[in-house]
Amino acid sequence: MNEFSVIVVDDHVLLSQAIQTMVNTFTKFKVLYTCKNGQEVIDKFSASPVNIPNVVLMDINMPIMNGIETTEWISKNHPNVHVMALSVEDDDSTVLKMLTAGAVGYLLKDTEKKVLEMALSEIVENGFYHTKNVTNLLMNSLSGHVDEGIVLKEKEITFLKLACTELTYKEVADIMCLSPKTIDGYRNNLFVKLNVKNRVGLVMYAIKNKIYTP
Repeated sequence: MNEFSVIVVDDHVLLSQAIQTMVNTFTKFKVLYTCKNGQEVIDKFSASPVNIPNVVLMDINMPIMNGIETTEWISKNHPNVHVMALSVEDDDSTVLKMLTAGAVGYLLKDTEKKVLEMALSEIVENGFYHTKNVTNLLMNSLSGHVDEGIVLKEKEITFLKLACTELTYKEVADIMCLSPKTIDGYRNNLFVKLNVKNRVGLVMYAIKNKIYTP
């Protein structure tokens, strides 16, 4: 079984250590290190490729460089790294800012241990994890108007619909009778064409333009 690497970014040291201890009990996950703010993350990532994890558990309110700014930097410079917010902030505006910055999930710090483990698993397998509340928030935040000037090919639409489900990209490739490499090409092309950063962005676009209905 593959083991996925995680880092914890939180300025509360005791809480950060507690999260690290918890994650290290999960079967498929291991914490590489912890950081107290976004600048420490940038320094670590820049120091060596071995410091770049699969998943970042990101707090939001931190000194020097906060979670939203750090998520934007990671999304731009390391798009294959999954960022999941883990915060006490539950207002809609903050949630949307994190998702827009590139986070692929959002959990509150009072989340149960089993939910956190499930969320991490879904993120590395499917590319995102959303609670019902976050899904509803995303749907309510969308204006409903169709983006003009973007023309999608039939197979791109098919891929987009499947990407909105909980299927892994490999499973999407099997259903479409295409190679995983070809599916990666569809995904990356749509990232550019639709100006989105991750699978969450694909889902938001599909819902907004009524290509997919949850």
